[in-house]
Amino acid sequence: MISNLEKAKILVKALPFIRKYHGKTIVIKYGGSAMVDENAREQFIDDVVLMKYVGINPVIVHGGGPEINEMLNKIGKESKFISGNRVTDSETMEIVEMVLSGKVNKGIVSDINKHGGKAVGLSGKDSNMVLVEKKYIEIEGEKIDIGFVGEIKEINVDIISLLEKNDTIPVISSIGVDKNGQTYNINADYVAGAIAGKLQADRLIFLTDVDGILLDYHDKKTLIDEIDVERVNDLIRRGIISGGMLPKVATCLDAIKNGVENVIILNGKLEHSLLLELFTVEGAGTLIKK
Repeated sequence: MISNLEKAKILVKALPFIRKYHGKTIVIKYGGSAMVDENAREQFIDDVVLMKYVGINPVIVHGGGPEINEMLNKIGKESKFISGNRVTDSETMEIVEMVLSGKVNKGIVSDINKHGGKAVGLSGKDSNMVLVEKKYIEIEGEKIDIGFVGEIKEINVDIISLLEKNDTIPVISSIGVDKNGQTYNINADYVAGAIAGKLQADRLIFLTDVDGILLDYHDKKTLIDEIDVERVNDLIRRGIISGGMLPKVATCLDAIKNGVENVIILNGKLEHSLLLELFTVEGAGTLIKK
């Protein structure tokens, strides 16, 4: 047990970081174990509510792949992926929207409100926030139709800014719409990166199931605390950043190019990972900077 004096010292040590981030917008891509593990989820919600109370503006963007798969299984529909993209016919699109904008989104909103925060659930369709065009996949020169999967063309953040001014936490599902009002499924990483860029966010945090960028993914001691864009590109060229981490890191680089100050890859399974990253000298994940 720590003494009251030690607790006070911890709070004082956090003060410079609270001052640093006060009034700043931090976009959080919420997913992985942090979303499905009950303890991790509760700690994430507590962290977000605390961030808001100390004057930070968190914006949450989420997906919900496991929940979508579960619902598709219930109706006997097979999940199919091409190059990491969910093949989305009209029936699947209905399920995706129902799960993401209904069950998952409102569940997060409800949890935040229950823990003393004030949140509003949105999708990219609200106020034409995420405007898209139909996305195609090219494999060996062949253009493949993957259904109602969207490629982001424009981001409108007026409604997010309005909510921030009213001390409300926006919770956004990764659904978009085209100019004809057709609904599309979008990778939540891309939505988070695009929204963070448009908001000129101070931080974009990807909550994942990995600790960050490691020089050796079999050795957690090789975690890189801080890295710049030039060195990231070097690690990609050398094949050290590869596989499933590659598209996530590419999204990080795009966000920085679009105006985000810093991007963080963070393990959502780590206890109170958001608070450790933001309010301690050591941090908790990998910070990518310009």
